[in-house]
Amino acid sequence: MSQSPALPAHRRPFGARYAFVVVGVIFVCLLVSAGVRGAPGVLIIPWQNSFGWSRATVSLAAAIGILLYGLCGPFAAAFIQRYGVRHVTMLAFGLLALSTFASSFMRAPWQLMLTWGVLSGMATGCVANVLGAIVATRWFTARRGLVMGILTASTATGTLIFTPVLSTIAISDGWRPVVLIIAAAAALMIPLIGFLIPERPSSIGLLPWGAKPGTVPAVAPVGSLFAQAFGGLMLGAKSRTFWLLFASFYICGFTTNGLVGVHMIALCADHGIPETRAAGLLAMMGFFDLIGTTLSGWLTDRFDSRKLLFMYYALRGLALIYLPYSGFGLYGLAAFGVFFGLDWIATVPPTVRLATETFGDHRMPVIFGWIVAGHQLGAASAAFIAGLSRSLEGSYLPAFLFAGMLGVVAAFLSIFIGNADRRAAERLA
Repeated sequence: MSQSPALPAHRRPFGARYAFVVVGVIFVCLLVSAGVRGAPGVLIIPWQNSFGWSRATVSLAAAIGILLYGLCGPFAAAFIQRYGVRHVTMLAFGLLALSTFASSFMRAPWQLMLTWGVLSGMATGCVANVLGAIVATRWFTARRGLVMGILTASTATGTLIFTPVLSTIAISDGWRPVVLIIAAAAALMIPLIGFLIPERPSSIGLLPWGAKPGTVPAVAPVGSLFAQAFGGLMLGAKSRTFWLLFASFYICGFTTNGLVGVHMIALCADHGIPETRAAGLLAMMGFFDLIGTTLSGWLTDRFDSRKLLFMYYALRGLALIYLPYSGFGLYGLAAFGVFFGLDWIATVPPTVRLATETFGDHRMPVIFGWIVAGHQLGAASAAFIAGLSRSLEGSYLPAFLFAGMLGVVAAFLSIFIGNADRRAAERLA
């Protein structure tokens, strides 16, 4: 099976620098995927108003999508290694376009669970941080941390672009045009990927950026997809580093995508803040996340990843504890937006570096996929728990305070991550 377009590097734009074209296209892929994953946060209230569904019901659909987004990670990594980046991402965007389009006809909660929970979660799970990690590892030897920071920042850019636009459309025209726009954006990604993404540098006669001549690409694990996925889990489970990264990333997902990403607009609405202004706050957070995550990638290339994680989680926890007492005024929310935005997913580049140094280039994608599964398990927990808390208690306060305390716990977990030792991981195999 051919895994890449036929054009050699010298006939492509940028020639030997084509790795940066790949980064740009994958950035857009991750941006659209992030926009889809964040859309339920914009649609919670419109769906409530249109169908009379409770916030807990809508939150459950979001939680299912987030959970499957994470659980698909290790299998997506094995799938990509077997069938190729192009084929898997094109298939994922095809499924995403179909599922979101189908949701425009939904009438019952189970249809919401199927389209925005199961199908959307599986599709976006194939276009997530695992994809970014594979591309950064395959195409770059130098500046991997910076590249991973840029690709991770696509989530922020997706929030920056999609959230205010979709919120405005939902308020003026209803929720159906929103899902149709998302379906169209997903469909447009298919030809872009097909024409511009080679499978790996060697497919077009290049070396990874920064690699020395004669460098041999890492050989992907062999075996069935399930054997690769669960084999990676078994290998990782023998390492203390894996469990510390898994636990801290669980908290990362709990405190960001699941809580703030899903419930921030609804929380602001509880305090009398219009949806468009709340969406603008998320967009501002996305802008500062773009800066913070890219900077985190640069820092990861230069400093101890464990110390960076300690700082990021501690500051995030304090920000979440501060939010309920901010008064929800203009300046209080702006301060939170800037502070939290800079820190939103700055944890990804140092986490990827620790996983790569511990488990090696060829094992890292699948093992990191399981770590991402922990992230999304945390996000799904927060999405559902916060919605349930709001339905039962009439307030998001307990959920945000609990998340803030978890952030502080994650900071101290990071201290106990040992120095990454790849040879130790090899002995576990």
